Amino acid sequence: MRLNALLDMPELGLSVVAGHDDLERPIRWVVTTDLLDPGRYLSGGELVLTGLIWRRAPADSETFVRALASAGASGLGACEARSGDLPADLVDACRRHRMPLFHVPQALSFAEVTEHIVRHLSTARASDVTAVLDRHRQLVSGAGLDPVLEMIGRDLGMRCWVLTPSGRLVSGSSPLDRDTAMAMARTFLTVKRLPCSRNGYSIFPVDEQTTSRVADWFVAFEGCFTDWPEERQALAGELAAVAALERIRLDDRLSPEGRIAQELVRLVFTEGKPSDILPRLEVTGLAGAPGYVALAAAAHGTLRPAELRAVVKEILYAAVSSGAGPPSGVGGALTPLAIGVVGDEAIALIPSDDRELVGRVRAAVHELAPGLTGSGLTVGVSGIAQVEGLRGAVEEARYARRMAEGKPGPDAVVGQDELATHVLLLASVPDDVRHMFRVRLLDPLRSYDQVHKADLVRTLEAFLQCSGSWTKCSELLHVHVNTLRYRIQRIQDLTGRDLSRLEDRVDFFLALRLQ
Repeated sequence: MRLNALLDMPELGLSVVAGHDDLERPIRWVVTTDLLDPGRYLSGGELVLTGLIWRRAPADSETFVRALASAGASGLGACEARSGDLPADLVDACRRHRMPLFHVPQALSFAEVTEHIVRHLSTARASDVTAVLDRHRQLVSGAGLDPVLEMIGRDLGMRCWVLTPSGRLVSGSSPLDRDTAMAMARTFLTVKRLPCSRNGYSIFPVDEQTTSRVADWFVAFEGCFTDWPEERQALAGELAAVAALERIRLDDRLSPEGRIAQELVRLVFTEGKPSDILPRLEVTGLAGAPGYVALAAAAHGTLRPAELRAVVKEILYAAVSSGAGPPSGVGGALTPLAIGVVGDEAIALIPSDDRELVGRVRAAVHELAPGLTGSGLTVGVSGIAQVEGLRGAVEEARYARRMAEGKPGPDAVVGQDELATHVLLLASVPDDVRHMFRVRLLDPLRSYDQVHKADLVRTLEAFLQCSGSWTKCSELLHVHVNTLRYRIQRIQDLTGRDLSRLEDRVDFFLALRLQ
């Protein structure tokens, strides 16, 4: 109950004298006092009623109101017992301390005021209990979160939403703009302790046992939960439990489509027959796309396999809906995806011919980075492929992910745009591409060797064989280490590559094997 609700009780006849802008304050209880300094008997949130018996001089009003404000009282109801008026010094003190002041009619006893308000508070608390029971009935009906949140918003005046860590709206009692949703998500990912209150909203985790918030959902309520009575705080925890159950119910790993998506990923991963792959593309809604992109992810930190899969799904949903506002729901309105876990990697197939997708994946991972600390997450994204090139796309994404392991920070993402061209060989591209790859890397070295009677190609092969060890390579070639350094520098100058980079070493390694 809030102070402005008192004005909707005509039987009380209260009128506001000061503090019109602070009537949203909640009322936790009602206290009647005639003490000049009642602060030590207040714990915050009270509506204080007084007959001003404590007032001996105008200065007393300052003492009394200052005590109320310091104790966190919500408001003051007053009436001078004999005249029925309010002294100007009391009104001024209330304005100085932003203490809402109500005039209580002289004919109305404080006992009647207290009785009306306490009855209203008790009814509100009973409504909270009723809401918990209704919530259980809604769950049994299998109607999902929407009716539960709408009921809480309608019956209790508690606007609330269930969201994912990327700010994607799962369900809500009212619409929610994208900026607010994103701000809530950032709070959820960055705040040290939950539940918490920030910027007029309270944030509750759905699953307090998850190893990473980025694999969880959260519930957001309008208002500060520390101002709520215990019953309403318990209701918030109950709603989080409801959301946890709904999250499990919607986990597509348990659905026929989710199991088929897992089969599809395994078939592509193991070079299954097209006759087995195509029907599963149909079932998962991926058939007929103009192109496909593969994504591979792994985590060597706190994320469990099921949580890794949930994180990948959230990253992709955030990427494909980037700039479109938080889509409602978690099902068919979103781009269909096929996600499976093979070994320690989560593999996803996305129907897309958008060359900017990898950039949005990076942006989505960066947005979620505060919740990824300690997860060891690495992500690789392939280029665009057709159905017959799905296996190559998966291998390309997996290799990109392994390259990402060398990048610092919690948002290590490597896309096809960062890969050396040898990845195309792994995808079994035509022979002319193989030839181009080999000639571009090794011909400058061969030409130099022929003209200068040098040994750069052999030096390169030995250097790679020794995994870049200067000492071992110089011993193998029977040359001084300075001679070796000179040769490696010439190789780098002629090819424009850097042998301290893993991807350039792999390029040279494959080119030498293709001779």
